[in-house]
Amino acid sequence: MARVRYIGAEPVTVPELGRTVHPDEMVEVPDERFEGYVCQPVTWEAVEEPKADPPKKTPAAKAAPTSKEG
Repeated sequence: MARVRYIGAEPVTVPELGRTVHPDEMVEVPDERFEGYVCQPVTWEAVEEPKADPPKKTPAAKAAPTSKEG
């Protein structure tokens, strides 16, 4: 989970978090929603960005069968 700090002047209810967040309070937000908070720089500041996804393992490409014409 990522972390953001609320830098607004008044407490605010954040339905997504199910609670009220107070000025200068740091909260954890889902990684996939991090950008939705920090795109509001007057209200939220980044504290800890989402962790990078581990590299996905993809199966090696299989060679297509070759037909022998003869």
